[in-house]
Amino acid sequence: MPSGCCVSLVAQGLTLYRHIRTDRLEGGAVTPLYAKRVPVTPLRQNCTILSNDEGRAVVVDPGGDVGDILQHLDGMTIEAILLTHGHLDHAGGAAALKRALEKQQGQPVPVIGPDRRDEFLLQSITKQAAAFGIPGMENVAPDRFVEGGEVLHLLGQDLHVAHVPGHTPGHVVFVDHDNRRVLAGDTLFRGTVGRTDFAYGDSQALVDGIRRHLLTLPDDMVVLCGHGMPTTIGEERRTNPFLIS
Repeated sequence: MPSGCCVSLVAQGLTLYRHIRTDRLEGGAVTPLYAKRVPVTPLRQNCTILSNDEGRAVVVDPGGDVGDILQHLDGMTIEAILLTHGHLDHAGGAAALKRALEKQQGQPVPVIGPDRRDEFLLQSITKQAAAFGIPGMENVAPDRFVEGGEVLHLLGQDLHVAHVPGHTPGHVVFVDHDNRRVLAGDTLFRGTVGRTDFAYGDSQALVDGIRRHLLTLPDDMVVLCGHGMPTTIGEERRTNPFLIS
């Protein structure tokens, strides 16, 4: 019998993913985390809400539509906002969400990530938004940047940080080994990889980073992508034309 299970529940355009290591759960060592996908902005970026059974959560890549995100956080205590990279559709709502949550909770809600090498993008979100004609987005200054190799302790569990540049210079991914899940941002998608046709893009660095940090993960690791539906490491290792040697 496999040591993991995956359940997908779809309702009202949202998807709730529960992917748990049942071998660890039987030993009482792991509390399951749930991942809710909330598509935001006209670019339909996947903002992800990770939560536990205690009503605590983190928000990953709140690109915009902050009012919608807040509706899905009702009754939860938010520990942090995580950013994978500095593009507007992933970070454009972070500043407004932080203000709203801090007002509601009466305590700081830190914005964490990405790598410092994306600071120039975080400080140009309003310009990016103007170019796309998307209103209501703001620049954001993280409370702290992250580096590859760090481990963030949130929701009572560890999220491992890996630096995977190429789509942007400071792009990071967050790996949750216990729940067999990776929040991949715009690095790896179903059957493809992230765009690199920017002045700062680097296609070779992206593929190298995916091979080094993602394809070395177990086959049953669920990949929560920045756009579109999820996939698994095994599926992409077998079928992704950008990664097949």
